[in-house]
Amino acid sequence: MTGVEQNIPFYWTALAHWLAGLLYVTLLPRRLESWRLWAAFAVQLALQMGYMALIVDLTGMAFNVGMMGMAALTALPFAVVNQTWWENRIYYCARAFILGAFMCSLGWQLYVYFADLYPALESLVWEAVFMLPICAVVVVAMGCLEGGHREVDREMEVTPTACAIAVLIALFIYIFSSLSFSSTETPFSGTTYAEAFNIRTIVYLGGVAILYGLHLQLCDAHARTEVTALQNMLDMQYANYRMSQESVDLVNQKYHDLKHQIAILRAEVGTGQKLEYLDQMEREIKAYEAQNKTGNEVLDTILTGKSVYCQNHGVELTCVTDGKALDFMDVMDLSALFGNALDNAIESVSKLSDPEQRLIHLSVAVQKGFLRIRVENRCDEDLTVKKGLPMTTKKDTRLHGYGLKSICRTAEKYGGSATVSASGGWFELRILIPLKEEKTNNKE
Repeated sequence: MTGVEQNIPFYWTALAHWLAGLLYVTLLPRRLESWRLWAAFAVQLALQMGYMALIVDLTGMAFNVGMMGMAALTALPFAVVNQTWWENRIYYCARAFILGAFMCSLGWQLYVYFADLYPALESLVWEAVFMLPICAVVVVAMGCLEGGHREVDREMEVTPTACAIAVLIALFIYIFSSLSFSSTETPFSGTTYAEAFNIRTIVYLGGVAILYGLHLQLCDAHARTEVTALQNMLDMQYANYRMSQESVDLVNQKYHDLKHQIAILRAEVGTGQKLEYLDQMEREIKAYEAQNKTGNEVLDTILTGKSVYCQNHGVELTCVTDGKALDFMDVMDLSALFGNALDNAIESVSKLSDPEQRLIHLSVAVQKGFLRIRVENRCDEDLTVKKGLPMTTKKDTRLHGYGLKSICRTAEKYGGSATVSASGGWFELRILIPLKEEKTNNKE
């Protein structure tokens, strides 16, 4: 083969970069689905094919500069298809560009090697026989590696610093891999095509490995941040419970003192208006006595604190709860679960302009061997629910829903699950936890 013939054809370069971009685009949250998604991918492939056909005759530094345009085209679907932070898009674009370069370099190097040995292989069909399986294997292998932390990829926030590091690594890797094709008069250049091919493929492989190592570090840092945030939320809800417990204990003490004082006053006063006033006070006290007595002291404390807040802020909170069904749960788990659930509901209804719509209902019951917890509240926001949990509606999308994540973790700790739904102006949180057989028999 001649030197010109040994250059990678533009269509294989475009296809490899397209496949690499396709892999990473599908890992991130998307704003396009179904036929619109694939239409965008088809347009992307056509643009990359057309662009590579325009720059294929360039040589040396001119071609390398032209490939920067290819990197920009690789970034296009991340901007159009994905719905995530711009740092994430640039970061994954850099990784996709290097992965695509590695695929086409490896496939073409193997094809050239065997075509030099067996000239009969010099045809488009044999090119496809080498290039397509190699690209497929690389994409599948990388997809399997990425699949182990797919959920982290969707939630992780790539910092501007990490984004810049990934871009600089990709740029350095591309420059270093192209030295042999730009000039043979550098300490790192190969003097033959075989040496140039080896350098290019090995450098790209190293780039893929380095960027993947950086990604693992970012995933690990994200996981640590997530654990810390959830633990802080658990501690905060428990601290709120302890404060509420102290307040409720003080109120209960005053309540019992007031009952005795009313009894003494009733014995001393005569009939008439004074007795009616005492009767009214006694009825109000009995209403407090019956309030939030669920059979679980922890839940009673949480509900009392939330009820007082709701009364002061024009929110109607109703409860139908079997508190004894919660006896198997840890105090911190109870405070985190119900504290977060009610806080989220209160925050949601507080946004409603109509005070009569600020409604929250909590129910706790045992049914068919399961503990069923349901929190419903009025909601006028359009929520998108994916995988049982709502997408954030906050303008700052970097504020993750750690409250719901904490609820899910608590449910999973006891072998259960938590899901949400939104329809008809109502938001509903459902928690389902399987009960042990002896617990179920006692309740049923």
